[in-house]
Amino acid sequence: MAEPSLSIAFVVDRFGNRYGGAEAYGVALMRELAAAGHRVTVFAREYDPACDLRLPFRPIVVGRRWPSWVRVWLFARRAARATRDGYDIVHSHMNGWCGDVEVVHVTPVRYRWRVQPLSVARRWLSRFSPRVRTYLSLEARRVAPRPGHRVVAVSQLIAHQLAQAYGPTLIAPVIAPGVAQADPVTDEQRRQTRDRLGLPAAGTLCLLVARNPMRKGLPTVLQALAALPDDVLLLVVGANAASRDCVARAPESVRARVHLVAETSQVEPYYQAADLYVHPTLNDSFGMAPLEAMSFGLPVILSPAPWCGFAQYVRPDAEALVLSHPERADELALAIGRLRSDTALRERLRAGARDVLARHAWPEVARRYLELYAEILRERSGVVS
Repeated sequence: MAEPSLSIAFVVDRFGNRYGGAEAYGVALMRELAAAGHRVTVFAREYDPACDLRLPFRPIVVGRRWPSWVRVWLFARRAARATRDGYDIVHSHMNGWCGDVEVVHVTPVRYRWRVQPLSVARRWLSRFSPRVRTYLSLEARRVAPRPGHRVVAVSQLIAHQLAQAYGPTLIAPVIAPGVAQADPVTDEQRRQTRDRLGLPAAGTLCLLVARNPMRKGLPTVLQALAALPDDVLLLVVGANAASRDCVARAPESVRARVHLVAETSQVEPYYQAADLYVHPTLNDSFGMAPLEAMSFGLPVILSPAPWCGFAQYVRPDAEALVLSHPERADELALAIGRLRSDTALRERLRAGARDVLARHAWPEVARRYLELYAEILRERSGVVS
């Protein structure tokens, strides 16, 4: 018997792949749910016009004149009002209280300000900061237990942080991001893609895709590049002003080998052009970009946990190369050198990545959410499973 079609309100700050990993997670998941016949309406400040998934959209308008913490509070209040009636499930990726399903993508606010070590001055000031107090209050409402409500963590790391912040009574199931398997890229296709993108045909092209490349380890990659031969190149997709300034301060021998591309919705050609993926991130609850890189057959170099949550999902040296620390530029340079020279290592990582991809298929992610929705609906109706 076919599952009934659900009316789902999806709440996110901005809807589109170009805005970051959490946003790409939402787009891919809603694509699966819509393809399965469920009726999805997007509630967001912005809907990327270049996004190829077109769903009904209801904008949440918040004026830019307010400071960021006020904008977050206004968004939460307006989203709660807009989704109050007419939907079977409200699925939220935002800090607030509107969701039946609340998906936590980043380090919990309470963990950051009440669990992690802080200086006495910072901890004292946070008690009086309206910004911190607002974020803490919103998160407390977000995770507060109530019938027909679930908190979901996108990685084991986030689930652990939630438990430390709110105690073991907060049970957050982990539903990690998925990925779609890309078509294999031949050497000739890679050459043609580089030519089309205006990239050098020769050399080892390392790729970094990020909305904020500085947080994803760009300075470390530039330091590693300085220790590597001149035919090792770097392509940064998502370059912002801070990353452009960082590259501009690098030595000319490094600067000349770096290619910067602004934020874009169409990242596939850049994965197709690259030889390997570097991700010495300083802060990633999961890390969708290296998972996507694996889907294009790229060997991946990662930060370890707790800096990169995705590192908990791979076997070091079998499915990815994992650094001991995100700022060890010497280790990153050594890992890049190994991948350049060791064909057997590259093939071992590609084979291992196929196992990772099998564990992270989007249809499986959607199935788990639909099971969660069914639990919530049974709970609301008073049916005990």
